[in-house]
Amino acid sequence: MKTRREFLRSTMLGASSVWTVPLFVERTFADLHAGAKDLATQAVTGKDDTILVVLQLAGGNDGLNTVVPFEDDAYHKARPQIGKKGKDLIRLADGIGLNNSMPTLGRMFKEGDLAVVQGVGYPNPNRSHFVSTSVWETADPQARSNTGWIGRYFDNACPGSDPTVGISLNKTQPESFGAMRNPGVCLSSPELYRWIHGGGEKAQAEQFFESLNSPDAAVDGASIAEPSVGKVGGVAGESNLAFLERVAMDARVSSKKILEIASKHRSKVQYDGTPIARSLNMVSRMIAGRMPTRVYYVSHGGFDTHNRQANSHDRLLGQLDGALKSFFADLKAQGNADRVTVMTFSEFGRRVGQNASQGTDHGQASCLFVAGAPVKGGIYGEHPSLTDLDRGDLKFNVDFRSVYATVLEDWLRTKSQPVLKADYSKLGFMG
Repeated sequence: MKTRREFLRSTMLGASSVWTVPLFVERTFADLHAGAKDLATQAVTGKDDTILVVLQLAGGNDGLNTVVPFEDDAYHKARPQIGKKGKDLIRLADGIGLNNSMPTLGRMFKEGDLAVVQGVGYPNPNRSHFVSTSVWETADPQARSNTGWIGRYFDNACPGSDPTVGISLNKTQPESFGAMRNPGVCLSSPELYRWIHGGGEKAQAEQFFESLNSPDAAVDGASIAEPSVGKVGGVAGESNLAFLERVAMDARVSSKKILEIASKHRSKVQYDGTPIARSLNMVSRMIAGRMPTRVYYVSHGGFDTHNRQANSHDRLLGQLDGALKSFFADLKAQGNADRVTVMTFSEFGRRVGQNASQGTDHGQASCLFVAGAPVKGGIYGEHPSLTDLDRGDLKFNVDFRSVYATVLEDWLRTKSQPVLKADYSKLGFMG
């Protein structure tokens, strides 16, 4: 029996073009399309619900070279070749600087629109990409949950919602979308990207689609280039075949219907040609087209920087920054900037010391960003000690579920306990 991931990569897209779409789903999207008719963009800021964009930095982002303790001698001693100097950083606070590949995030921090959360992790951490990603996606360090934290949010706070309450732009549906009833929609179809870019940019769109569905190639400085890492989510308990049928159906329906809605927005903002910029461009179009979606999920892969990290890591952060620059400018032009918050995460940070290949290996605690006009910017959590370590790794001081509790309660306006199965203190970075 093939796994779900194998099913998706080898079978789903080819099969989707010949399968029949159930009538009730057609009606759902027909209603959406009719409701959005003549609405080129969201008419009034704050008219509809808030939106969360979850942005995965897949592969284990090196938080120490992202938010850098540049005045700490232990940092430079541990990283003699790949350590960042103070002159090469965007100063955030005393002794703390942001990688200068991210000028947009640096500007947002100064304007109060970026929260930097330091020392984020979980108890008894696991250095496996797949296990640790599963922990973050399920919000369950014991790995016993068969649903994801976003899927539980859908089940608990969005009963009866349209399937597009959650949309993932990915090769596979993230485990965080795993739900008892409504796991959202996963988009990855050729029609989607042909449609977005149209005739003049068709070749570029085709290339992007091909990259989405091709075997993962190596990235310079990285051991794997997974655009996403982790288990595949879905309806809890469904069979592989049922899962395949549903996801294939999603891909076909959404490419034909959802994108008709998104087409109503013609952005004047220029996006880069990177996959993450294209994904955020698509999210922006769907927001402008007035989709009822509460959570979008996108991935930016390649952060598994075991060798020759310096250039590849800076490049990945620069791609992230460029994509977010266009995305937030687009939201502002639409009048939707106050409705959208972006939260990044990565399955783990890297070890404190560089390795013999001038890269870094799998570690534990790291940093993450929460960005957007609704965010109360600043630095949250303590920068972990570089001398008081756990087997050579940073110790966490912020449980990642506190970040989730904050966005659930103060942004998505729902109780976090039913979603997270426990109470976690909030961090105060929203509103």
